[in-house]
Amino acid sequence: MTLETPLLSISGVSKAYGDVIALDDVSFDIRQNEFFALLGPSGCGKTTLLRSIAGFEDPDAGAVTILGSESATPINLLSLPPNKRPVNLMFQSYALFPHMNVRKNIMYGLQREGLSKEEIAQRVDEVLITTGLTDKAAVRPAQLSGGQRQRVALARAIVKRPRLLLLDEPLSALDRKVRAEMQIELKRLQHEVGITFVVVTHDQEEAMSMADRIAVMHEGRVQQIADPVTLYAQPANVFVADFIGSGSLLHGIATQGSFSAYGSTFPCHNPDQIAGNAVLVLRPEEVRVTGAAPADNPLMVGSIMETHFYGGSSSTTVRVAGVDNPIVASHPGAPQYTVGDQVGLSWNPQSAVLLQVQP
Repeated sequence: MTLETPLLSISGVSKAYGDVIALDDVSFDIRQNEFFALLGPSGCGKTTLLRSIAGFEDPDAGAVTILGSESATPINLLSLPPNKRPVNLMFQSYALFPHMNVRKNIMYGLQREGLSKEEIAQRVDEVLITTGLTDKAAVRPAQLSGGQRQRVALARAIVKRPRLLLLDEPLSALDRKVRAEMQIELKRLQHEVGITFVVVTHDQEEAMSMADRIAVMHEGRVQQIADPVTLYAQPANVFVADFIGSGSLLHGIATQGSFSAYGSTFPCHNPDQIAGNAVLVLRPEEVRVTGAAPADNPLMVGSIMETHFYGGSSSTTVRVAGVDNPIVASHPGAPQYTVGDQVGLSWNPQSAVLLQVQP
């Protein structure tokens, strides 16, 4: 079965809490063996959708169907109670039993399934090796680090061999360094165990680093589904462009193959496809900071507001007279200019994407 084979089909799912619409006619497929992320700001509907798949929320409308080779007939998940669905949910709090050691925490769910002691022991031993917890098998959760507790929760989830593993903000309780390490670890584990992972997160960097595809959600609707590179380079609308990554948005008018804003005309990638109110998206790594003289051929001229040095790279924020928001540029190495310097800004037209502003 390839990565292109659908595993889960979500069709027309809607959910409201009184006057608040949490999900608005959501439809898409999640593929077999895929690492899929639901990404968006708080209140966008991503957790409601995850809980609907798990069985902890009942949608007002729509269908959630699991497909694949194990059954000739697709399974309507919404007709099954949570404990009968071939799905596991790893809670944000991990929900480990404090009085049990690591091995007993992992085997708990298997014991409730009535498996033999031999099969339980074999499965637990396998997952302890996979998650790197063999030497912690006799340790209780209180004696583990945050990253280790998360591995126990993950081991307990995958030991039951679900067809789909749901993870709700799995890294939010970890510090920055451990979170970065666990992003790599989660991706490795997903590839190794061959289970479809669906992760909910509001952290775009987390989603971009782990997921094969990302669904960006806003106000209960899916705005775009794509791989991380496509989302960043070819956002479907202004919300996605603003939410994914960082960048500067120039508001203006597109007409007759050109984009005009703030009294000037600027080059961009796709002016012929857009007409009327539009936004030009400039990613910081594509913006070049140069001298302000005409010989430097700047597209804009402004003064430096601030610079930041991050060790291997820097960012420069430039205020341009008449432009609503400052323009941010990033580049390798230390800052080349200081606050107050007059500089020019330019960019490659192929890297500047023009988006239609919806009425």
